[in-house]
Amino acid sequence: MTSTLIRNVTVVDGTGDPRYLADVEIADGRITRIADPGTLTDAGTVIDGTGLVLSPGFIDMHAHSDLQLLVNPDHYAKLSQGVTTELLGQDGLSYAPVDDRTLDGVRKQIAGWNSNPDDFDWDWRSVGEYLDRLDRPDADGNRIATNAAYLIPQGTLRGLVVGFDERPATPEEIARQQQVIRDSMEEGAIGMSSGLTYTPGMYADTAELEALLTTVGELGGFYDPHQRSYGKGALEAYAEMIELSRVTGCPLHLAHATMNFGVNKGRAPELLALIDAARADGVDITLDTYPYLPGATTLAAVLPSWSASGGIDATLERLQNPETLARIRQALEVDGSDGCHGVIAEWETLEISGVQNPELADIVGKTVEQIAAERGAEPFDTFVDILVRDRCGTGILQHVGHEENVRAIMVHPVHTGGSDGLLVGGKPHPRAWGTFPRYLGHYCRELGLMSLEETVNHLTGRPAARLKLVDRGLVREGYAADLVLFDPDTIADTATFPEPRQPAAGISHVFVNGVAAIADGAPTGARAGRALRRTAKGTASVDG
Repeated sequence: MTSTLIRNVTVVDGTGDPRYLADVEIADGRITRIADPGTLTDAGTVIDGTGLVLSPGFIDMHAHSDLQLLVNPDHYAKLSQGVTTELLGQDGLSYAPVDDRTLDGVRKQIAGWNSNPDDFDWDWRSVGEYLDRLDRPDADGNRIATNAAYLIPQGTLRGLVVGFDERPATPEEIARQQQVIRDSMEEGAIGMSSGLTYTPGMYADTAELEALLTTVGELGGFYDPHQRSYGKGALEAYAEMIELSRVTGCPLHLAHATMNFGVNKGRAPELLALIDAARADGVDITLDTYPYLPGATTLAAVLPSWSASGGIDATLERLQNPETLARIRQALEVDGSDGCHGVIAEWETLEISGVQNPELADIVGKTVEQIAAERGAEPFDTFVDILVRDRCGTGILQHVGHEENVRAIMVHPVHTGGSDGLLVGGKPHPRAWGTFPRYLGHYCRELGLMSLEETVNHLTGRPAARLKLVDRGLVREGYAADLVLFDPDTIADTATFPEPRQPAAGISHVFVNGVAAIADGAPTGARAGRALRRTAKGTASVDG
Protein backbone atom coordinates (compact mmCIF):
# COMPACT_ATOMS: atom_id res chain seq x y z
CA MET A 1 0.00 0.00 0.00
CA THR A 2 1.61 3.28 -1.15
CA SER A 3 1.00 6.18 1.21
CA THR A 4 1.32 9.95 0.91
CA LEU A 5 2.17 12.12 3.89
CA ILE A 6 1.37 15.84 3.95
CA ARG A 7 3.50 17.29 6.72
CA ASN A 8 2.97 20.37 8.87
CA VAL A 9 -0.12 21.50 6.99
CA THR A 10 -2.92 23.80 8.11
CA VAL A 11 -6.09 21.72 8.09
CA VAL A 12 -9.41 23.45 7.36
CA ASP A 13 -11.59 20.42 7.77
CA GLY A 14 -14.89 21.44 6.16
CA THR A 15 -16.93 21.67 9.36
CA GLY A 16 -16.44 25.40 9.87
CA ASP A 17 -14.36 24.73 12.99
CA PRO A 18 -11.07 26.59 13.51
CA ARG A 19 -8.03 25.53 11.48
CA TYR A 20 -5.24 23.49 13.05
CA LEU A 21 -1.75 22.22 12.20
CA ALA A 22 -1.28 18.51 11.54
CA ASP A 23 0.40 15.74 9.60
CA VAL A 24 -2.09 13.97 7.35
CA GLU A 25 -1.52 10.55 5.79
CA ILE A 26 -3.52 9.11 2.91
CA ALA A 27 -3.35 5.55 1.61
CA ASP A 28 -5.56 3.21 -0.41
CA GLY A 29 -7.90 6.08 -1.27
CA ARG A 30 -8.57 7.05 2.36
CA ILE A 31 -7.37 9.47 5.01
CA THR A 32 -5.62 6.98 7.27
CA ARG A 33 -4.04 9.13 9.97
CA ILE A 34 -4.23 12.71 11.24
CA ALA A 35 -1.65 13.51 13.91
CA ASP A 36 0.25 16.35 15.52
CA PRO A 37 2.79 17.94 13.18
CA GLY A 38 6.12 16.14 13.11
CA THR A 39 4.81 12.85 14.50
CA LEU A 40 4.23 10.94 11.25
CA THR A 41 7.36 9.91 9.38
CA ASP A 42 6.85 6.77 7.30
CA ALA A 43 5.39 7.33 3.83
CA GLY A 44 6.08 6.57 0.21
CA THR A 45 5.60 10.19 -0.83
CA VAL A 46 6.11 13.21 1.42
CA ILE A 47 4.71 16.68 0.70
CA ASP A 48 5.77 19.69 2.74
CA GLY A 49 2.55 21.48 3.65
CA THR A 50 4.17 24.38 5.52
CA GLY A 51 2.18 27.55 4.87
CA LEU A 52 -0.45 25.69 2.87
CA VAL A 53 -4.05 24.74 3.64
CA LEU A 54 -5.43 21.22 3.27
CA SER A 55 -9.19 21.14 2.79
CA PRO A 56 -11.73 18.65 1.51
CA GLY A 57 -12.15 18.60 -2.24
CA PHE A 58 -14.68 21.14 -3.45
CA ILE A 59 -18.16 19.93 -4.36
CA ASP A 60 -19.75 21.53 -7.41
CA MET A 61 -23.46 21.51 -6.62
CA HIS A 62 -24.47 22.63 -10.11
CA ALA A 63 -22.37 21.06 -12.86
CA HIS A 64 -23.04 20.50 -16.55
CA SER A 65 -20.25 17.98 -17.12
CA ASP A 66 -22.63 15.13 -17.96
CA LEU A 67 -21.15 14.59 -21.42
CA GLN A 68 -17.79 16.32 -21.14
CA LEU A 69 -16.61 13.93 -18.42
CA LEU A 70 -16.69 11.28 -21.15
CA VAL A 71 -15.85 13.25 -24.28
CA ASN A 72 -12.95 15.25 -22.78
CA PRO A 73 -11.90 13.05 -19.88
CA ASP A 74 -8.91 15.12 -18.67
CA HIS A 75 -11.51 17.58 -17.28
CA TYR A 76 -8.84 20.11 -16.39
CA ALA A 77 -11.38 22.93 -15.95
CA LYS A 78 -12.73 21.34 -12.79
CA LEU A 79 -9.65 19.55 -11.44
CA SER A 80 -7.51 22.67 -11.72
CA GLN A 81 -9.83 24.56 -9.38
CA GLY A 82 -10.00 21.80 -6.79
CA VAL A 83 -13.33 20.20 -7.64
CA THR A 84 -13.45 16.53 -6.71
CA THR A 85 -17.22 15.87 -6.82
CA GLU A 86 -19.91 17.18 -9.20
CA LEU A 87 -23.70 17.03 -9.16
CA LEU A 88 -24.97 16.24 -12.67
CA GLY A 89 -28.40 16.00 -14.29
CA GLN A 90 -29.11 19.69 -13.74
CA ASP A 91 -31.82 22.05 -14.98
CA GLY A 92 -34.16 19.22 -15.91
CA LEU A 93 -32.21 18.25 -19.05
CA SER A 94 -29.65 15.47 -19.35
CA TYR A 95 -29.08 12.16 -21.08
CA ALA A 96 -30.85 9.58 -18.88
CA PRO A 97 -33.42 8.11 -18.55
CA VAL A 98 -34.18 8.12 -22.29
CA ASP A 99 -35.28 6.08 -25.24
CA ASP A 100 -33.91 6.67 -28.75
CA ARG A 101 -36.46 9.40 -29.54
CA THR A 102 -35.93 11.28 -26.29
CA LEU A 103 -32.16 11.07 -26.50
CA ASP A 104 -32.22 12.55 -30.00
CA GLY A 105 -34.39 15.45 -28.83
CA VAL A 106 -32.32 16.19 -25.73
CA ARG A 107 -29.02 15.99 -27.62
CA LYS A 108 -30.24 18.67 -30.03
CA GLN A 109 -31.79 20.82 -27.32
CA ILE A 110 -28.70 21.11 -25.12
CA ALA A 111 -26.03 21.03 -27.81
CA GLY A 112 -25.18 24.58 -26.73
CA TRP A 113 -24.48 23.30 -23.21
CA ASN A 114 -22.50 20.16 -23.97
CA SER A 115 -21.96 19.88 -27.76
CA ASN A 116 -23.54 17.04 -29.71
CA PRO A 117 -20.87 14.75 -31.15
CA ASP A 118 -21.90 12.21 -33.79
CA ASP A 119 -18.74 10.14 -33.35
CA PHE A 120 -19.59 9.12 -29.80
CA ASP A 121 -21.07 5.89 -28.49
CA TRP A 122 -24.31 6.77 -26.68
CA ASP A 123 -24.53 3.26 -25.28
CA TRP A 124 -26.86 3.84 -22.33
CA ARG A 125 -30.55 4.59 -21.87
CA SER A 126 -31.33 4.18 -18.15
CA VAL A 127 -29.82 6.08 -15.22
CA GLY A 128 -28.08 2.92 -14.04
CA GLU A 129 -26.51 2.37 -17.44
CA TYR A 130 -25.31 5.99 -17.53
CA LEU A 131 -23.70 5.67 -14.09
CA ASP A 132 -22.11 2.40 -15.22
CA ARG A 133 -20.67 4.23 -18.21
CA LEU A 134 -19.16 6.87 -15.92
CA ASP A 135 -17.60 4.08 -13.85
CA ARG A 136 -16.18 2.14 -16.79
CA PRO A 137 -12.35 2.29 -16.77
CA ASP A 138 -10.44 2.83 -19.99
CA ALA A 139 -7.62 0.62 -21.27
CA ASP A 140 -5.19 2.28 -18.85
CA GLY A 141 -7.46 1.80 -15.85
CA ASN A 142 -8.47 5.48 -15.69
CA ARG A 143 -12.06 6.38 -14.89
CA ILE A 144 -13.73 9.79 -14.85
CA ALA A 145 -11.74 12.72 -13.50
CA THR A 146 -14.08 13.69 -10.65
CA ASN A 147 -16.68 11.87 -8.61
CA ALA A 148 -20.20 12.39 -9.91
CA ALA A 149 -23.68 12.12 -8.42
CA TYR A 150 -26.78 12.32 -10.62
CA LEU A 151 -30.21 13.94 -10.47
CA ILE A 152 -33.15 12.67 -12.53
CA PRO A 153 -33.79 15.48 -15.04
CA GLN A 154 -37.53 16.17 -14.93
CA GLY A 155 -37.66 17.67 -18.44
CA THR A 156 -35.99 14.60 -19.90
CA LEU A 157 -38.33 12.41 -17.85
CA ARG A 158 -41.35 14.26 -19.21
CA GLY A 159 -39.97 14.00 -22.73
CA LEU A 160 -39.63 10.24 -22.26
CA VAL A 161 -43.15 9.66 -20.90
CA VAL A 162 -45.27 12.57 -22.19
CA GLY A 163 -43.26 13.87 -25.15
CA PHE A 164 -42.02 17.32 -26.10
CA ASP A 165 -45.41 18.91 -26.81
CA GLU A 166 -47.08 21.55 -24.65
CA ARG A 167 -49.96 19.72 -22.97
CA PRO A 168 -50.97 18.46 -19.54
CA ALA A 169 -49.82 14.99 -18.50
CA THR A 170 -52.57 12.43 -18.04
CA PRO A 171 -52.95 10.62 -14.69
CA GLU A 172 -51.48 7.53 -16.33
CA GLU A 173 -48.48 9.51 -17.58
CA ILE A 174 -47.88 10.99 -14.13
CA ALA A 175 -47.99 7.49 -12.62
CA ARG A 176 -45.53 6.30 -15.25
CA GLN A 177 -43.17 9.17 -14.45
CA GLN A 178 -43.35 8.23 -10.78
CA GLN A 179 -42.39 4.66 -11.64
CA VAL A 180 -39.41 5.82 -13.70
CA ILE A 181 -38.33 7.94 -10.72
CA ARG A 182 -38.48 4.85 -8.49
CA ASP A 183 -36.47 2.83 -10.98
CA SER A 184 -33.90 5.59 -11.49
CA MET A 185 -33.36 6.16 -7.78
CA GLU A 186 -33.00 2.44 -7.21
CA GLU A 187 -30.31 2.57 -9.90
CA GLY A 188 -28.44 5.34 -8.08
CA ALA A 189 -29.96 8.78 -8.73
CA ILE A 190 -30.07 10.89 -5.56
CA GLY A 191 -32.90 13.28 -6.41
CA MET A 192 -34.58 15.20 -9.22
CA SER A 193 -33.90 18.48 -10.98
CA SER A 194 -36.16 20.70 -13.07
CA GLY A 195 -35.63 23.39 -15.65
CA LEU A 196 -38.93 25.25 -15.48
CA THR A 197 -37.98 27.87 -18.06
CA TYR A 198 -36.95 25.10 -20.47
CA THR A 199 -39.15 22.85 -22.55
CA PRO A 200 -40.59 20.31 -22.03
CA GLY A 201 -40.18 20.45 -18.23
CA MET A 202 -41.82 23.86 -18.02
CA TYR A 203 -45.09 22.35 -19.33
CA ALA A 204 -45.59 20.54 -16.00
CA ASP A 205 -48.06 22.30 -13.71
CA THR A 206 -47.77 22.47 -9.94
CA ALA A 207 -49.98 19.41 -9.41
CA GLU A 208 -47.80 17.27 -11.68
CA LEU A 209 -44.66 18.43 -9.92
CA GLU A 210 -46.25 17.71 -6.54
CA ALA A 211 -46.87 14.09 -7.52
CA LEU A 212 -43.28 13.65 -8.71
CA LEU A 213 -41.78 15.29 -5.62
CA THR A 214 -43.84 13.09 -3.35
CA THR A 215 -42.16 10.05 -4.87
CA VAL A 216 -38.67 11.62 -4.73
CA GLY A 217 -39.15 12.53 -1.08
CA GLU A 218 -40.45 9.09 -0.14
CA LEU A 219 -37.22 7.58 -1.48
CA GLY A 220 -34.98 9.94 0.50
CA GLY A 221 -34.08 12.23 -2.40
CA PHE A 222 -34.26 15.99 -2.79
CA TYR A 223 -35.57 18.42 -5.41
CA ASP A 224 -33.16 20.76 -7.21
CA PRO A 225 -35.22 23.14 -9.37
CA HIS A 226 -34.30 25.82 -11.84
CA GLN A 227 -37.60 27.56 -11.16
CA ARG A 228 -40.07 29.30 -13.46
CA SER A 229 -38.43 32.72 -13.27
CA TYR A 230 -35.36 34.54 -12.01
CA GLY A 231 -36.69 37.82 -13.39
CA LYS A 232 -40.27 39.11 -13.33
CA GLY A 233 -42.16 37.06 -10.76
CA ALA A 234 -39.00 35.55 -9.29
CA LEU A 235 -40.23 35.68 -5.70
CA GLU A 236 -43.51 34.05 -6.70
CA ALA A 237 -41.53 31.33 -8.47
CA TYR A 238 -39.42 30.74 -5.37
CA ALA A 239 -42.59 30.62 -3.29
CA GLU A 240 -44.02 27.90 -5.58
CA MET A 241 -40.93 25.75 -5.06
CA ILE A 242 -40.99 26.26 -1.29
CA GLU A 243 -44.68 25.37 -1.10
CA LEU A 244 -44.05 22.21 -3.12
CA SER A 245 -41.43 21.20 -0.58
CA ARG A 246 -43.72 22.05 2.31
CA VAL A 247 -46.65 20.04 0.93
CA THR A 248 -44.69 16.98 -0.18
CA GLY A 249 -42.03 16.85 2.52
CA CYS A 250 -39.37 16.58 -0.17
CA PRO A 251 -36.20 18.52 0.76
CA LEU A 252 -35.49 21.49 -1.50
CA HIS A 253 -32.21 22.72 -2.95
CA LEU A 254 -32.65 25.93 -4.95
CA ALA A 255 -30.48 25.87 -8.08
CA HIS A 256 -28.29 28.91 -8.84
CA ALA A 257 -30.44 30.92 -6.43
CA THR A 258 -30.24 34.50 -7.56
CA MET A 259 -32.36 37.55 -8.32
CA ASN A 260 -31.63 38.82 -11.83
CA PHE A 261 -32.69 41.50 -14.33
CA GLY A 262 -33.47 45.13 -13.54
CA VAL A 263 -36.72 44.30 -11.75
CA ASN A 264 -34.79 42.49 -8.98
CA LYS A 265 -31.88 44.83 -8.28
CA GLY A 266 -31.28 44.89 -4.53
CA ARG A 267 -34.07 42.42 -3.72
CA ALA A 268 -32.00 39.52 -2.37
CA PRO A 269 -33.09 40.27 1.22
CA GLU A 270 -36.69 39.56 0.20
CA LEU A 271 -35.68 36.13 -1.09
CA LEU A 272 -33.68 35.34 2.04
CA ALA A 273 -36.59 36.40 4.26
CA LEU A 274 -38.84 34.01 2.33
CA ILE A 275 -36.36 31.17 2.82
CA ASP A 276 -35.82 31.93 6.51
CA ALA A 277 -39.54 32.00 7.22
CA ALA A 278 -40.01 28.61 5.55
CA ARG A 279 -37.03 27.10 7.37
CA ALA A 280 -38.45 28.35 10.67
CA ASP A 281 -41.59 26.36 9.80
CA GLY A 282 -39.51 23.22 9.28
CA VAL A 283 -39.09 23.25 5.50
CA ASP A 284 -35.72 21.70 4.57
CA ILE A 285 -34.07 24.21 2.18
CA THR A 286 -30.54 24.70 0.88
CA LEU A 287 -29.28 26.58 -2.18
CA ASP A 288 -26.29 27.12 -4.41
CA THR A 289 -24.90 30.12 -6.27
CA TYR A 290 -22.02 31.05 -8.57
CA PRO A 291 -19.90 34.13 -7.70
CA TYR A 292 -20.44 36.06 -10.94
CA LEU A 293 -23.03 38.41 -12.40
CA PRO A 294 -23.85 37.00 -15.87
CA GLY A 295 -25.79 33.79 -16.37
CA ALA A 296 -25.29 31.33 -19.21
CA THR A 297 -27.74 29.30 -21.27
CA THR A 298 -28.72 28.75 -24.90
CA LEU A 299 -30.02 31.44 -27.21
CA ALA A 300 -33.06 29.28 -27.98
CA ALA A 301 -34.02 29.27 -24.30
CA VAL A 302 -35.08 32.93 -24.67
CA LEU A 303 -37.98 31.91 -26.95
CA PRO A 304 -41.52 31.76 -25.55
CA SER A 305 -42.38 28.23 -24.47
CA TRP A 306 -45.23 27.73 -26.93
CA SER A 307 -42.83 28.34 -29.85
CA ALA A 308 -40.56 25.52 -28.67
CA SER A 309 -43.29 22.91 -28.28
CA GLY A 310 -42.45 19.67 -30.07
CA GLY A 311 -38.66 20.02 -30.00
CA ILE A 312 -35.96 21.68 -32.10
CA ASP A 313 -37.23 20.65 -35.55
CA ALA A 314 -40.69 22.04 -34.79
CA THR A 315 -39.12 25.22 -33.42
CA LEU A 316 -37.07 25.75 -36.57
CA GLU A 317 -40.18 25.39 -38.71
CA ARG A 318 -41.93 28.10 -36.67
CA LEU A 319 -38.92 30.41 -37.05
CA GLN A 320 -39.49 30.40 -40.81
CA ASN A 321 -43.22 31.14 -40.66
CA PRO A 322 -43.98 34.90 -40.93
CA GLU A 323 -47.18 34.78 -38.85
CA THR A 324 -45.52 32.77 -36.09
CA LEU A 325 -42.49 35.06 -36.13
CA ALA A 326 -44.75 38.05 -35.52
CA ARG A 327 -46.12 36.35 -32.40
CA ILE A 328 -42.62 35.51 -31.19
CA ARG A 329 -41.49 39.10 -31.74
CA GLN A 330 -44.47 40.40 -29.76
CA ALA A 331 -43.54 38.11 -26.86
CA LEU A 332 -39.85 39.02 -26.91
CA GLU A 333 -40.01 42.76 -27.51
CA VAL A 334 -43.38 43.82 -26.08
CA ASP A 335 -45.02 41.36 -23.68
CA GLY A 336 -42.06 39.52 -22.13
CA SER A 337 -41.19 35.89 -22.85
CA ASP A 338 -41.50 33.16 -20.24
CA GLY A 339 -38.29 31.73 -21.71
CA CYS A 340 -36.66 35.07 -20.84
CA HIS A 341 -37.95 34.95 -17.27
CA GLY A 342 -40.99 37.09 -18.03
CA VAL A 343 -39.02 40.16 -19.10
CA ILE A 344 -38.56 41.83 -22.47
CA ALA A 345 -35.45 40.60 -24.27
CA GLU A 346 -32.59 43.05 -23.81
CA TRP A 347 -30.49 42.38 -26.89
CA GLU A 348 -27.49 44.22 -25.46
CA THR A 349 -27.28 41.66 -22.60
CA LEU A 350 -27.23 38.53 -24.79
CA GLU A 351 -23.61 37.71 -25.67
CA ILE A 352 -22.82 34.77 -27.93
CA SER A 353 -20.49 32.36 -26.11
CA GLY A 354 -20.40 29.47 -28.57
CA VAL A 355 -21.82 28.18 -31.86
CA GLN A 356 -22.19 24.78 -33.49
CA ASN A 357 -21.97 26.09 -37.06
CA PRO A 358 -18.34 27.04 -37.82
CA GLU A 359 -19.56 29.63 -40.34
CA LEU A 360 -20.79 31.68 -37.37
CA ALA A 361 -17.51 31.67 -35.45
CA ASP A 362 -17.03 35.41 -35.98
CA ILE A 363 -20.06 36.30 -33.82
CA VAL A 364 -18.67 34.66 -30.64
CA GLY A 365 -17.99 37.27 -27.97
CA LYS A 366 -20.46 39.78 -29.43
CA THR A 367 -23.95 40.69 -28.25
CA VAL A 368 -26.99 40.27 -30.45
CA GLU A 369 -27.26 44.05 -30.54
CA GLN A 370 -23.64 44.41 -31.73
CA ILE A 371 -24.07 41.73 -34.41
CA ALA A 372 -27.23 43.42 -35.66
CA ALA A 373 -25.50 46.80 -35.86
CA GLU A 374 -22.62 45.32 -37.86
CA ARG A 375 -25.11 43.75 -40.25
CA GLY A 376 -27.33 46.81 -40.47
CA ALA A 377 -30.25 44.65 -39.34
CA GLU A 378 -32.83 44.59 -36.57
CA PRO A 379 -31.79 42.70 -33.41
CA PHE A 380 -34.84 40.42 -33.56
CA ASP A 381 -34.13 39.45 -37.18
CA THR A 382 -30.49 38.81 -36.26
CA PHE A 383 -31.59 36.66 -33.31
CA VAL A 384 -33.78 34.54 -35.59
CA ASP A 385 -31.11 34.23 -38.27
CA ILE A 386 -28.57 32.94 -35.73
CA LEU A 387 -31.01 30.38 -34.35
CA VAL A 388 -31.88 29.05 -37.79
CA ARG A 389 -28.32 28.90 -39.11
CA ASP A 390 -27.04 27.30 -35.88
CA ARG A 391 -30.06 24.98 -35.51
CA CYS A 392 -30.73 26.36 -32.02
CA GLY A 393 -27.30 25.18 -30.82
CA THR A 394 -25.99 28.63 -29.85
CA GLY A 395 -24.69 29.31 -26.33
CA ILE A 396 -25.01 32.71 -24.67
CA LEU A 397 -23.96 34.71 -21.65
CA GLN A 398 -26.79 36.77 -20.19
CA HIS A 399 -25.52 39.91 -18.44
CA VAL A 400 -28.37 40.45 -15.99
CA GLY A 401 -26.96 40.01 -12.46
CA HIS A 402 -26.41 42.38 -9.51
CA GLU A 403 -23.37 42.31 -7.21
CA GLU A 404 -25.29 43.25 -4.06
CA ASN A 405 -27.61 40.28 -4.60
CA VAL A 406 -24.71 37.90 -5.20
CA ARG A 407 -22.96 38.96 -1.98
CA ALA A 408 -26.08 38.85 0.19
CA ILE A 409 -27.05 35.34 -0.91
CA MET A 410 -23.58 33.76 -0.71
CA VAL A 411 -23.20 34.44 3.01
CA HIS A 412 -26.50 32.79 3.96
CA PRO A 413 -26.06 29.79 6.30
CA VAL A 414 -27.63 27.28 3.89
CA HIS A 415 -25.59 28.43 0.88
CA THR A 416 -23.33 26.10 -1.14
CA GLY A 417 -21.18 26.68 -4.21
CA GLY A 418 -22.11 25.66 -7.73
CA SER A 419 -20.37 26.66 -10.93
CA ASP A 420 -23.25 26.14 -13.40
CA GLY A 421 -20.28 25.87 -15.73
CA LEU A 422 -20.74 25.15 -19.43
CA LEU A 423 -17.48 23.75 -20.77
CA VAL A 424 -18.01 24.17 -24.52
CA GLY A 425 -18.08 27.12 -26.91
CA GLY A 426 -15.58 29.64 -28.17
CA LYS A 427 -15.85 31.83 -25.05
CA PRO A 428 -17.68 29.96 -22.30
CA HIS A 429 -18.50 31.60 -18.99
CA PRO A 430 -15.32 31.80 -16.84
CA ARG A 431 -17.23 30.27 -13.93
CA ALA A 432 -16.53 26.86 -15.50
CA TRP A 433 -12.85 27.38 -14.59
CA GLY A 434 -12.89 29.92 -11.77
CA THR A 435 -15.83 29.49 -9.40
CA PHE A 436 -14.15 27.89 -6.37
CA PRO A 437 -10.89 29.87 -6.32
CA ARG A 438 -12.99 33.00 -6.82
CA TYR A 439 -14.92 32.27 -3.65
CA LEU A 440 -11.68 31.69 -1.71
CA GLY A 441 -9.60 34.44 -3.28
CA HIS A 442 -11.87 37.35 -4.13
CA TYR A 443 -14.80 37.00 -1.75
CA CYS A 444 -13.03 35.40 1.24
CA ARG A 445 -9.48 36.82 1.26
CA GLU A 446 -9.92 40.13 -0.59
CA LEU A 447 -13.41 41.21 0.50
CA GLY A 448 -13.58 39.34 3.80
CA LEU A 449 -17.25 38.38 3.40
CA MET A 450 -16.59 35.08 5.17
CA SER A 451 -13.70 33.55 7.06
CA LEU A 452 -11.62 30.86 5.40
CA GLU A 453 -13.24 28.21 7.61
CA GLU A 454 -16.73 29.42 6.73
CA THR A 455 -15.95 29.55 3.00
CA VAL A 456 -14.54 26.02 2.93
CA ASN A 457 -17.60 24.78 4.85
CA HIS A 458 -19.84 26.33 2.17
CA LEU A 459 -17.90 24.48 -0.54
CA THR A 460 -17.36 21.08 1.13
CA GLY A 461 -19.00 19.88 4.34
CA ARG A 462 -22.31 21.59 3.76
CA PRO A 463 -22.91 20.28 0.21
CA ALA A 464 -21.74 16.82 1.30
CA ALA A 465 -24.47 16.84 3.94
CA ARG A 466 -27.13 17.76 1.39
CA LEU A 467 -25.95 14.97 -0.92
CA LYS A 468 -25.84 12.52 2.02
CA LEU A 469 -22.25 11.62 1.27
CA VAL A 470 -21.39 9.42 4.22
CA ASP A 471 -17.60 9.59 3.87
CA ARG A 472 -16.75 12.73 1.92
CA GLY A 473 -16.71 16.49 2.42
CA LEU A 474 -14.55 16.53 5.58
CA VAL A 475 -10.89 16.00 6.47
CA ARG A 476 -11.42 13.12 8.85
CA GLU A 477 -9.77 9.76 9.44
CA GLY A 478 -11.47 7.00 7.45
CA TYR A 479 -12.98 9.43 4.94
CA ALA A 480 -12.30 9.23 1.21
CA ALA A 481 -9.17 11.18 0.34
CA ASP A 482 -10.78 13.86 -1.82
CA LEU A 483 -8.46 16.72 -0.87
CA VAL A 484 -7.14 20.08 -2.05
CA LEU A 485 -3.82 21.62 -1.00
CA PHE A 486 -3.65 25.37 -1.64
CA ASP A 487 -1.93 28.59 -0.66
CA PRO A 488 -4.49 30.79 1.11
CA ASP A 489 -2.49 33.92 0.22
CA THR A 490 -2.41 33.32 -3.54
CA ILE A 491 -5.37 31.14 -4.47
CA ALA A 492 -7.33 33.04 -7.12
CA ASP A 493 -9.35 32.68 -10.27
CA THR A 494 -7.47 33.70 -13.40
CA ALA A 495 -10.28 32.89 -15.86
CA THR A 496 -11.74 36.02 -17.43
CA PHE A 497 -14.52 36.72 -19.89
CA PRO A 498 -12.04 37.45 -22.73
CA GLU A 499 -9.86 34.43 -21.74
CA PRO A 500 -12.12 32.00 -19.87
CA ARG A 501 -10.07 28.79 -20.10
CA GLN A 502 -7.47 29.64 -17.45
CA PRO A 503 -6.61 27.42 -14.45
CA ALA A 504 -6.66 28.65 -10.88
CA ALA A 505 -3.61 30.10 -9.20
CA GLY A 506 -2.38 28.89 -5.83
CA ILE A 507 -3.54 25.25 -5.94
CA SER A 508 -0.67 22.79 -5.44
CA HIS A 509 -2.31 19.34 -5.24
CA VAL A 510 -5.73 17.82 -5.86
CA PHE A 511 -6.45 14.26 -4.77
CA VAL A 512 -9.47 12.30 -5.98
CA ASN A 513 -10.02 9.08 -4.03
CA GLY A 514 -6.44 9.33 -2.85
CA VAL A 515 -4.92 9.66 -6.31
CA ALA A 516 -3.10 12.87 -7.22
CA ALA A 517 -4.87 14.41 -10.22
CA ILE A 518 -2.91 17.66 -9.77
CA ALA A 519 0.62 17.54 -8.33
CA ASP A 520 2.88 20.56 -7.89
CA GLY A 521 0.33 22.60 -9.81
CA ALA A 522 0.30 20.40 -12.92
CA PRO A 523 -2.08 17.68 -14.11
CA THR A 524 -0.83 14.12 -13.68
CA GLY A 525 -3.22 12.50 -16.16
CA ALA A 526 -4.58 10.16 -13.49
CA ARG A 527 -8.36 9.87 -13.28
CA ALA A 528 -9.80 8.17 -10.20
CA GLY A 529 -13.34 9.55 -9.97
CA ARG A 530 -16.35 7.33 -9.38
CA ALA A 531 -20.11 7.49 -9.71
CA LEU A 532 -21.68 8.19 -6.32
CA ARG A 533 -24.95 6.29 -6.13
CA ARG A 534 -27.91 6.31 -3.81
CA THR A 535 -27.77 3.36 -1.45
CA ALA A 536 -30.60 1.36 0.12
CA LYS A 537 -30.22 3.60 3.20
CA GLY A 538 -30.74 6.72 1.09
CA THR A 539 -27.14 7.87 1.44
CA ALA A 540 -24.74 8.28 -1.49
CA SER A 541 -21.51 6.34 -1.91
CA VAL A 542 -19.32 4.42 -4.34
CA ASP A 543 -20.60 1.15 -2.97
CA GLY A 544 -24.29 1.76 -3.62
